[in-house]
Amino acid sequence: MNKIIKIVFYVALAINLLFFAVMKLDLFGDGQPVPVPPPLNEDKIVLQIEPKSAPVAAPPLEVQSAVASAPVVVQSAPVATKAEPAKPEPVKPEPVKHEPLVVVAKPVKPVCYEWGEFSGDELEQLSTALRKLQLGNKLVQYDVPHTIGYWVFIAPNKDKAVVNQKVAQLRERGVTDLFVIQEPGEWLNAIQLGVFKSRESAQNFLEGLRAKDVTSAQIGERASKIKSKRFVINNVDEGMNAKLISLQKDFSGNELKRVSCH
Repeated sequence: MNKIIKIVFYVALAINLLFFAVMKLDLFGDGQPVPVPPPLNEDKIVLQIEPKSAPVAAPPLEVQSAVASAPVVVQSAPVATKAEPAKPEPVKPEPVKHEPLVVVAKPVKPVCYEWGEFSGDELEQLSTALRKLQLGNKLVQYDVPHTIGYWVFIAPNKDKAVVNQKVAQLRERGVTDLFVIQEPGEWLNAIQLGVFKSRESAQNFLEGLRAKDVTSAQIGERASKIKSKRFVINNVDEGMNAKLISLQKDFSGNELKRVSCH
């Protein structure tokens, strides 16, 4: 298309130049100046050519030259890229509220012990150790009498005159082997009639007294003068329980026995 336009342009230019020369030389006239026809507007000349397709109007020469001289700027179309899915913002977990921990202390059952029997030096050592623990009224000690035989006696009387009268009656009835206890205590003024190793022997002697009309005599157990002690420790807490168990190691011959608390 551009080539055709150029040919048309040069043909029109040649015609104009030829016509101009003829007018100048007066080749067709009688010497009179030939009127100059109006100039052809070559930019308005359109070559009628049967195009196979619809005719396209050529742009003006000024536009063509401007287009030819203008720098070609190739602008690439933006390539559509696949949009990445938006990353969800991390959800900050709400702070967990912790309820205050309430510890309910379980009731501790009281512990009670029985420990003994102790006598002699061992009794002295344990008594000293228990005093250091400051058990107070939680510690109770009991005397443990030991029977070494039996005796036949007449119960004590606080009135000394009554006791002397009783002794006189016994002697009148042939009971001469007797003894009045003078030691202070529960047996003061008791009349001892006989001491025996077995209950059977004591019973036989008592029957002989009944034959002599001595009806106030009776049999009793004769305890040793050496007495031992037993300790009872009540309502022991955990701390004191540990101390007692540790103390037991020094008295391994006696068991620290757990008993029910009363």
